[in-house]
Amino acid sequence: MPAGLALSAALACGCGGPAAPAAPGMLLVPGGEFTMGANDGLPYEGPAHTVALDDFLLDRHEVTNVQYAEFAAATGHVTESERLGWSGVFDTRRGGWTRGDGADWRHPSGPGSSHRETGDYPVVHVSWFDAAAYCEWRGARLPTEAEFEYAARGGKADARYAWGNQLTPDGAHRANLWQGEFPVEDRGRDGFSGLAPVGTFSPNGFGFHDLTGNVWEWVQDWYAADYFLNSPRKNPRGPAVGTQKVHRGGSWLCSENYCRGYRLEARMMTPPDSGLNNLGFRCAADPRR
Repeated sequence: MPAGLALSAALACGCGGPAAPAAPGMLLVPGGEFTMGANDGLPYEGPAHTVALDDFLLDRHEVTNVQYAEFAAATGHVTESERLGWSGVFDTRRGGWTRGDGADWRHPSGPGSSHRETGDYPVVHVSWFDAAAYCEWRGARLPTEAEFEYAARGGKADARYAWGNQLTPDGAHRANLWQGEFPVEDRGRDGFSGLAPVGTFSPNGFGFHDLTGNVWEWVQDWYAADYFLNSPRKNPRGPAVGTQKVHRGGSWLCSENYCRGYRLEARMMTPPDSGLNNLGFRCAADPRR
């Protein structure tokens, strides 16, 4: 059985190893209604539609290298990029994506680098399967796409960004993004040219850090361009099948002239067995009744 399918089966049966508590580091998000998506973005970001969600729990921060190392040590989990011997790396010198031989979560910048040097940074080079396995180990799960957008909005119903309608209000940078012309120059005006430690930037209205920028984040849903046309109003969980998984939130590579993934309605998709150096995750859970 292919490694990804075997892991998917393990997740379905709940046999991915001893479980750790889900609640530490999580915040409760009170359920409610909101308008998801937009009518003025990319075609697959709309139409805008009303969604109703139950209460859920979500990690305050992106999962870090330290946290993922604890999981790997406890379970012996080997990531997709470790098995393959490479991962997707954006080379800022060449201005494009390359095959990063030897890059994986333990060596985020390739051979010679170590996750131990960046313990409080978000873990990267993890596939959807790798992320789901970690959340399963914690007794949690990945958030749905709807949960992610609702949490990212932080109670700001009509805002374009998590903090309002201006990208840099009063000249202040609210997220780790690319400043300058992509991919020619990142001026680093937010203090970083690459990843930042989790929690560096101020939280949103619900208390979450980095739901915008730093790394794209895997969510539970399969991707379909037209899903929002007929998606359920109550607790949507994405299409039943697909070939790519959705990720949300944008990353340090998002600029005004490129993906603009820091918009609250922005969504991207990647095969679930792929890892990238700007793609991480956080976990969600259902409150215990």
